[in-house]
Amino acid sequence: MTLETQDRINDRIWAICDIMRRSNYSGAMGYITDLSWLLFLRLLDEREEAEKLERAALGLPWRPTLAERYRWSSWAAPGASRETLDQERDGVIRFVDDDLLPYLRGLKEQPDATDVQRTISQIVTGIAKIGLDGNKNLLDILDLIHAIRIDRTDPQSVFALSQAYEGLLLEMGETNKDAGQFFTPRVAVRAMVQTVAPVFGETVYDPGCGTGGFLAQAYEYMRENLGAQTTGPQLEHLARETFYGREKADLVYSIALANLILHGIERPRIWHGNTLTRNPSYASLYEGAPDLYDVILTNPPFGAKEGVEAQERYAYRSRETQLLFLQEVIESLKPGGRAGMVIDEGTLFKAQAIHKSVRQKLLDECDLWSVVSLAPGAFIGAGTGVKTNLLFFTKGERTERIWYYEVAPPPDASGAGGSGNQRTFNKRYPLTLAHFEEFFALLPERADSERSWTVTREQVEANGYDLKAVNPHRPDDSDTRTPEELLAEIAGHGRELESALAELRSAL
Repeated sequence: MTLETQDRINDRIWAICDIMRRSNYSGAMGYITDLSWLLFLRLLDEREEAEKLERAALGLPWRPTLAERYRWSSWAAPGASRETLDQERDGVIRFVDDDLLPYLRGLKEQPDATDVQRTISQIVTGIAKIGLDGNKNLLDILDLIHAIRIDRTDPQSVFALSQAYEGLLLEMGETNKDAGQFFTPRVAVRAMVQTVAPVFGETVYDPGCGTGGFLAQAYEYMRENLGAQTTGPQLEHLARETFYGREKADLVYSIALANLILHGIERPRIWHGNTLTRNPSYASLYEGAPDLYDVILTNPPFGAKEGVEAQERYAYRSRETQLLFLQEVIESLKPGGRAGMVIDEGTLFKAQAIHKSVRQKLLDECDLWSVVSLAPGAFIGAGTGVKTNLLFFTKGERTERIWYYEVAPPPDASGAGGSGNQRTFNKRYPLTLAHFEEFFALLPERADSERSWTVTREQVEANGYDLKAVNPHRPDDSDTRTPEELLAEIAGHGRELESALAELRSAL
């Protein structure tokens, strides 16, 4: 039996995307949405076929999630049924648009709908028609997807399909401007999960989960740490009663559901709607969710603005989304609960009264034990050049000391932009997990180094609750020239240029 290695699965995924790109899609968002639900149906069919055989061997009844006509093996797999559909012009596409998708969207309305059926409905809820422009393209894609066999995955690449899908989301974040609103670099996600270190039995929540990257990575981290002696009930609890999230955007919500299921989270407890207003679009998958959580990992939208309704639930009202989300995280943590949060640097030092009040709330109600300052460009692959920080805090005791760590390229990094304190990440020299190695080594003792330092609460209060990371071990190389001095220097360069041009003209 030929194993499906990570590279082989990656190649199949990219081949599918190549066909979709040359089809009728307007952008990455459209074709990734269609690929999400098609991959999910393929995975569901393979898992249920194995379950059917297992239950038959035990003499137990078995009931498929989908009616026979709509199972992958009946219409998408090579064989008589698909050939019948293909006998008339665009027969397979018409079946998908007019029969399959309406059936899938309606599953949640069944009186005895299961969690899986309701999840399927939500994955396709915003899809009226498949975006492909012809039978030939769709059939080629179905063949490539059908060739992906989870039971043939290389044991060294347990999450091969999920990692290929993550790579696809990475490409979406790099090439689609809208995707930057919900994409977090996976390096930052992994570092934050490792820092907060969720353990089995804890609940994990992301109030703005996007494509589900934090939840998926937390699942992999927690499952790996359970070790080889993991029991079936433990895995079931991890996959069904551990991960919770909220997402507003329709297509992103459907991608998140597919992504989490592909990672092994059988029951993605994702609430569809506006987190800040609590106005739901679909809340059924969230039934039974707790009010407070042990662990929160999140990256709220940068630069977004909110209306009056979104502000009403919070003590400090502001149009700035990040200020509201920071309050949302604080209020959603259990006493003793831990949070890792991405925030833009401006939120940490802006002098307006509302910013100071929210920062004071954070320090009064939580122990802000670490701030990680990322050099400019760390999120460049996510479509934003905003300078970002990672906040780590525990609810229940007020902040007395904050340990800062600065993540930046070394001075001699080939391809790193800037100089001195202004070294930046870019596409030639991106942020990697290696940049966090010293951080993890120093974290247990929160020791000082050239890149790390400690600030006391008294210092923060004296500085007007300014939390900006300013490394005291680095010389201040900021430009201190006055405007008049700068103008004089520019004028001098202009005279030099005019003199050089005059010499060139006289030589002609």
